[in-house]
Amino acid sequence: MPEAARNKPLEIWFQDEARVGQQGTLTRIWAKRGTRPRAPRDTRYQWAYIFGAVCPERGAAAGLVMPFADTAAMNAHLSEIARTVAPGAHAVLVLDGAGWHGAHALVVPDNISLVPLPPYSPELNPVENVWQYLRANWLAISVFDDYDAIVDACCHAWNRFADNPERVSSIASRDWAKVSEYGRWYYSVRGPVYRCEQTAHYTTGLAEGGMR
Repeated sequence: MPEAARNKPLEIWFQDEARVGQQGTLTRIWAKRGTRPRAPRDTRYQWAYIFGAVCPERGAAAGLVMPFADTAAMNAHLSEIARTVAPGAHAVLVLDGAGWHGAHALVVPDNISLVPLPPYSPELNPVENVWQYLRANWLAISVFDDYDAIVDACCHAWNRFADNPERVSSIASRDWAKVSEYGRWYYSVRGPVYRCEQTAHYTTGLAEGGMR
């Protein structure tokens, strides 16, 4: 951890991106037994990207909808996350190994430290489950007329999700993703993050090997 994080409460955040486009995705729907329900499917090629991050302990979320997934978009998202971190806290941002997550031009705010996941381990990133939830409820089986329609749908879906802190925590919480300080635990559910009086070494519980 950087020196700037010393004696500060820590927040565990997870970050990822999802592409949403005109070709769309399918999902399950209710239908009469024995029937094969129809679903619309577009063949055009416009899309946008949702950059999403969540803090399960606080039920907080920070997201942007961007036209590209690149370093510039990631810098904008890091700035958005930095503004959402609780005042006086330091965020440990867990993310995958996408090229723009480690680019030389990446500007990481002072209140964020990046923690890359091991290769080929999407199951360790709860935001993958967030994408499943958004597609199943708002983004699947849809036809978008143009790019603006895609952006509007993405913003609507993300904001519906982010405005429900209980839902954020329910989907993204992981028992192994906790913050301890010599055995002490931090708990801050949708409120300020507080630090125990004892100060020293911070650790995260990541398993080994393993718009607004």
